[in-house]
Amino acid sequence: MIAIVDYGAGNLRSVKKAFDFLGFESQFVTASTEISGAERLVLPGVGAFGAAMDKLTERGLVGSIKRWVEEDKPFLGICLGMQLLFETSSESPGVRGLSLFKGVCKRFEHDKVPQIGWNQISMMQRSNLFMGIDDGSYFYFLHGYYIAPAEADIILAETDYALRYPSVVGRGRTYAVQFHPEKSGDNGLQLLKNWVELC
Repeated sequence: MIAIVDYGAGNLRSVKKAFDFLGFESQFVTASTEISGAERLVLPGVGAFGAAMDKLTERGLVGSIKRWVEEDKPFLGICLGMQLLFETSSESPGVRGLSLFKGVCKRFEHDKVPQIGWNQISMMQRSNLFMGIDDGSYFYFLHGYYIAPAEADIILAETDYALRYPSVVGRGRTYAVQFHPEKSGDNGLQLLKNWVELC
């Protein structure tokens, strides 16, 4: 079963519908006790970094998520759920993220903010996550902040939006994407399928 973390940060139903379409069982979880029986964990998210961390803390989910990743169980972060894996964000000064990856989140200071719409990914490393997906494929983005990792080896793909930034990261069985695979048509569905079956 795939557990989708529900901390009041929207877009959850689209994620579940994508897994339903692919034939994978999933359910929303709102407490740490509900995570223990899962085989895979998804942390989605739309909204502000600080507010999301507050909600995760209020619901007692921070420790469970950190243990899950530290134990290298299958994990996927989506959009804000990717940014929360890092240490801090300029969106919410003074708020500590999950700090599972070293690095920070920065605001785009050029072009239209937020970035909304389709953009390409350039694959930097081979990964089972990309099986059946061409380099340069388009995915749907909606975000005003981007990650700046301290460790280059976690970067699996990058995207250009006036600057080049990491749009897919991974280490072990932990993966995270800045775009919304659940809104990215066939490429997004293929990526989710790969994550479940190959990663």
